[in-house]
Amino acid sequence: MGKFLLRLLIYAIAVLIAASVLPGVHVMDFWSAIVVAGILTLLNALLKPVLVILTLPLTVVTLGLFLLVINTVIILLADNLFSGFEVDGFWWALIFSLVLSVINSVFLSLTGENQK
Repeated sequence: MGKFLLRLLIYAIAVLIAASVLPGVHVMDFWSAIVVAGILTLLNALLKPVLVILTLPLTVVTLGLFLLVINTVIILLADNLFSGFEVDGFWWALIFSLVLSVINSVFLSLTGENQK
């Protein structure tokens, strides 16, 4: 449970940093970032595997680039589910997805959480 909370906290900080860097992404405050991190974690755990399986042929044809679209759709869905988080459009969600992945990877490597 402690590792999950630490990862959620790191994810929330990454959401805040990415939102502060990108003018098309808005997070109300730190607590909203924690909620967004939780929503994104749940959507990635429950919805993403289904979407990946359903779009597998398209993902293979695009050499995996369609996974970026799936990540973008998940972020836009989180935007619709929570009013404290807003993304100004598809392209901002795509850029947010990329920036969030980079920041999260850096944080997890610095804390040693990505090693099992």
